[in-house]
Amino acid sequence: MSDYGWTQASLSDFQPLHPAERKIIAELKRGDFDRLGDGLRPATDDPERRVRASLLRFLLLGGDPNCRPHEKGVRVSGAWIEGPLDLEGCRIPRDIGLKDCRFDAVPVLRSAIIDNLFVDGSWLPGLQADRLEARGGLYLRGAEIKGEIRLVGSRLGGNFEGDGMAVSWADGFAVNAEGLEARAILMRGASVEGGIHFGRTRLGADFDAVGATLKRPEGVAINADGLEARGNVALRSAKIEGEVRFVGARIGGDLDCTGGQFDQAGGDALQINRAFIQGAFFLRQGARVQGTLDLTGATIGTLHDEAACWPGKGDVLLNRCRYGAFIDGPVDAPSRLNWLARQSPERWGEDFWPQPYEQLATVFRDMGHDDDARAVLIEKERLQRFARRQRAKKPLLRAALGFVDWVLGATIVYGRQPLLAFAWLGLFWIIGVAVFAQAERQGAFKPNSAVVLRSPEWTLCGIDAGQSVFLPTTQQTVGGRRAPGQSQLACFRQQLEASSYPEFNPWMFSLDTLFPVVEIGQRAYWRPDPSQDWGNLAKTYYYFEASVGWVLSLLAVAGFSGIVKSR
Repeated sequence: MSDYGWTQASLSDFQPLHPAERKIIAELKRGDFDRLGDGLRPATDDPERRVRASLLRFLLLGGDPNCRPHEKGVRVSGAWIEGPLDLEGCRIPRDIGLKDCRFDAVPVLRSAIIDNLFVDGSWLPGLQADRLEARGGLYLRGAEIKGEIRLVGSRLGGNFEGDGMAVSWADGFAVNAEGLEARAILMRGASVEGGIHFGRTRLGADFDAVGATLKRPEGVAINADGLEARGNVALRSAKIEGEVRFVGARIGGDLDCTGGQFDQAGGDALQINRAFIQGAFFLRQGARVQGTLDLTGATIGTLHDEAACWPGKGDVLLNRCRYGAFIDGPVDAPSRLNWLARQSPERWGEDFWPQPYEQLATVFRDMGHDDDARAVLIEKERLQRFARRQRAKKPLLRAALGFVDWVLGATIVYGRQPLLAFAWLGLFWIIGVAVFAQAERQGAFKPNSAVVLRSPEWTLCGIDAGQSVFLPTTQQTVGGRRAPGQSQLACFRQQLEASSYPEFNPWMFSLDTLFPVVEIGQRAYWRPDPSQDWGNLAKTYYYFEASVGWVLSLLAVAGFSGIVKSR
């Protein structure tokens, strides 16, 4: 016979029975929980409550013809269970109910096949249940575990319920359930020191850790990489020290971090990259993320957030993140640009991420906020062009790119507001009207016709009355026609021969100069006269306005066609 009596074949092999064991045998057929003492978890080894694990195993496996357990299984509360309860590889078609008990050795259920396991309120030095198969669930509600819980590769038809349990394990994950299959995981109000591992877990419903406290500083507090949950993942009001990972997870409902505290300063506090969240992501009502919030490559139905809950500068990663809309959060360009500005691509070895801005603009357009979408794209162009200039190694090239970007930004806002070019054209047109009108009043314009300029009428109006000049064309000496203080242009207009010459119109002359491709007729008849006051200014502005007209016209066309926008 072994130390723990695994070879017993009948109840007589366990004689003499302890008082608590006699009570269990006597009430075995009732199917109710056998309360030992007050039924509460014993604090010390009480001989009146001592039950051998080997006897429990014997009963769970069916006992003998004179000692069969009830169809509901073996149910005991308040026991001190002596020795390891080793059920590895066993098939137990009944419930195991050991509530408010104290185990002095780690129960072993590796590769066992059971209905339900109830150890609510019990104290355990750990639980070894890798590859466990249960038709029902595993219940650890209010339990205290000073060791590791292992459920790697286990399959539960019901829930893994650990509401209010307290687990501590310093040498790794306190709860290691990698590859677990269950209906739901419920750890509401649980306290875990050492972290939990639910990587590649498949759930038919929720992962609920509302109000839980998990501590694994500088380590992974929750590893749910590859998690598949058809329901919600709820971390509302949870307090977590350490990294929380949902990398590549697929969540059929919401990821709710409302009021949660995620602390991993200087590291990754909340990693949701490449995750698919069909519902919403909640980060509001006092939620705090101390560390990096990584949403790289994530796909999210809707975002429910508040500006006060966003991480600080450099701790937000949104590259390639896609989402459908904003609900109950800021829906304006300034606020959301502040959100995007919390990214620091240079921290990750890159200079700029355009996709977050394009995604934000798309969402704004879909929500009917076209002006906000345009503001976002303008900021994206500005930052992307700045990054391009920073990549230029030659100062001359950097300066040239800076000038081009300045022109595009000031005139057509990088192609996002091409109509602005017409506002600039209107401004230069009005300035031209003022310059040309003043120059014309000062007599600083002259006909733009060689025939007129060689005519006696124009020539004689340049000579004061009382003076004579010899005209080679007529071989005659004639007197000047200009009155004292009169300009040559004013004198010419008084001549009968000038009555059919087109009048000067500063409005049309400025417009004709601004649009060289449009022939209005003023430039064909008039031009500035640099020999007169205001003439040089009018001539300089004439050439400047013509150049500006060409440039702004081409930029407007380029803006409407989209060829100046960054890709």
